[in-house]
Amino acid sequence: MTGYRKVTVDDLPNTPNPTREKREVDEAVGAAAFGFNVFRADPGERLPWGYHSHPEQEELFYVVAGELAVETPEREYHVEAGEAFFVPPDHPNCARAVGDESIEVIAVGAPKDSDEATIAEECPVCGGVTDRTYETETDGDTTYVLRCARCGAETDRFD
Repeated sequence: MTGYRKVTVDDLPNTPNPTREKREVDEAVGAAAFGFNVFRADPGERLPWGYHSHPEQEELFYVVAGELAVETPEREYHVEAGEAFFVPPDHPNCARAVGDESIEVIAVGAPKDSDEATIAEECPVCGGVTDRTYETETDGDTTYVLRCARCGAETDRFD
C-alpha cells in the first residue's frame, strides 16, 4: 500500500503571510480534501492577511498555545489554548494573536478546493470596501506590502 506520508512541520517552508510562521502541512503531504496549516504568531500579528471569508469552505482554528482573538461582524471571540473555534462558510472573520505570549494555531479548512478567500476591508484612502493585492519588497528581509485593489493605496505592511 502506498500514499502514507509523514513530515516534520518545522522542516516545511514558511509560506508568505503576516505571521511569524505558516507551515502548509496539507500541501506537504498532498492532502486533497482539506487544508491544514500551522501558524505561529507573535502578539498583534493577524491570521491571515485580514478580514475575510471563504464562500464555500468551513474553517476550524485549534489553539495549541497562547490566545487568539477572532473578530466577527457580531462580536470578538477569545480562544485560549485547548479550545477550538469554528467558522461556517461565508462568515467574515479576522484572527490575531493577543496577550503577552506567542501563539500556535492549527487551522483546518474543507473542502480544500473551495479555499478561495474574499477579503473585503475598507480602504483608509478611497473608502472602498475591496480586496487587497500584495507585493514583496526585499532589502535583506522580506516585507509584504498590501494595497487596495480599487485605488492602489498602501494599506498595510508585514515583515
